[in-house]
Amino acid sequence: MNATKLIRRCLRNYLLAMAFSAAPFLACASEKTEFSPPPGEQQLPRAMHSKMAHRPVVTVGQHDAAIVGKDNRALQAAVDYVAALGGGVVEIGPGEYLMRDSLHLRSFVTVRGTPDKTILRKAKAATSSLALDGDYGEEQITLVNADGFRIGDGVAIWDTKSGGFHTTVARITGQSGNTFSIDKPLNADCMVANKAQAATVFPVVSGYHLEGARVEHLIIDGNKEENISLNGCRGAGIFLYRAFGTAIEHCVTRNYHGDGISFQQSNDVLVQDCTSEDNAGLGIHPGSGSQRPVVRACVARGNGEDGLFLCWRVRHGLFEKNLLENNGRFGISIGHKDTDNLLQHNTVRANHQDGVFFRNESVGMAGHRNRLEHNVIEDNGWKADAAGIRVRGETKDLLFKNNIIRDTRPAETRKQSVGIRIEESVGNVSLDNNQIDARTPVDDRRKSK
Repeated sequence: MNATKLIRRCLRNYLLAMAFSAAPFLACASEKTEFSPPPGEQQLPRAMHSKMAHRPVVTVGQHDAAIVGKDNRALQAAVDYVAALGGGVVEIGPGEYLMRDSLHLRSFVTVRGTPDKTILRKAKAATSSLALDGDYGEEQITLVNADGFRIGDGVAIWDTKSGGFHTTVARITGQSGNTFSIDKPLNADCMVANKAQAATVFPVVSGYHLEGARVEHLIIDGNKEENISLNGCRGAGIFLYRAFGTAIEHCVTRNYHGDGISFQQSNDVLVQDCTSEDNAGLGIHPGSGSQRPVVRACVARGNGEDGLFLCWRVRHGLFEKNLLENNGRFGISIGHKDTDNLLQHNTVRANHQDGVFFRNESVGMAGHRNRLEHNVIEDNGWKADAAGIRVRGETKDLLFKNNIIRDTRPAETRKQSVGIRIEESVGNVSLDNNQIDARTPVDDRRKSK
């Protein structure tokens, strides 16, 4: 073979080799990348895009965080930033944060503390009488003593005739001498003649007019000794008002001068694995038409009033696996239009009065069709005799099934002398397989039984 033929053969083999090696690349290049949406992709209910795999996460803490600070302003900055992006997660580092105003929750934002290490502590409150009447709808107040009131502080205003939902909780937005502007109009007339006053008291964590918020792994310290009371309709360690679908998990609320956890006019709220203890008011307070609440695996201990208080129109709720103990009044209280709830597998013990108490309501307003199943109700009553379960008013269609009702204390100290007390006007009550150890197992005072 001469040199020319040899060169031609080598060149042909080289070109064939190059062609075969390039074939996969040419094939890939000829294929188009598929970007069309998969069959199951749908837009979110209230947005014109599908669900994203990743959402904003912002850290806030006392060091080594995207936002650094030690008070409510740093926490709020993080929450508001994430809310402006449509939702996401705020992670709070360990340490104690001084709260001069609420941490205001926002829709679709999760606030997550460091387990057992993130403490939100209520600042010392300033108080003053009003120097001028606060008129309904007015957005300023004038104080006798302005000491301790600062721009940005949370503030509550009320008088002796404007408590409950008529108490105004707002933020101070400006100051001219002893006059302060606030960011909400007054809910009621607050009259000097009725001892009108203002104080820098507020919920430590609050959520108003929102949906889909979450709170996890926070310790709320209400600093009760340096604060005056704020009623549970407008305040608590954690407080919700029209905050639909909010979840509160793995949180502790303690030492608040009011309720531990309160949610009002808020449907589908979940409170799970939380502890509410040593608060001046109620431990856990669902109320004012809150439908379908779930309170599960929580502890309400050592609170000044009831452990679990179902307020008005709490319906279709599930309350299970909770511990309600050593509270200053009842373990569980049920009343005004609180119907169709299931309370199961709870332990209700060592509360100062009756273990479970159905309040005195007329037939149209009573807590009908509630079921108590598989609960342990024991050792209730301190200074006076008490019942494990006491039913008052014209309440009807109750079911008590498979409950253990007893007093395990030494005989001379037992105060839970009645297992179940059914008062004169009560309607139908079904008792099924309850184990009752009491001096009077069932005290049925109805004339027609």
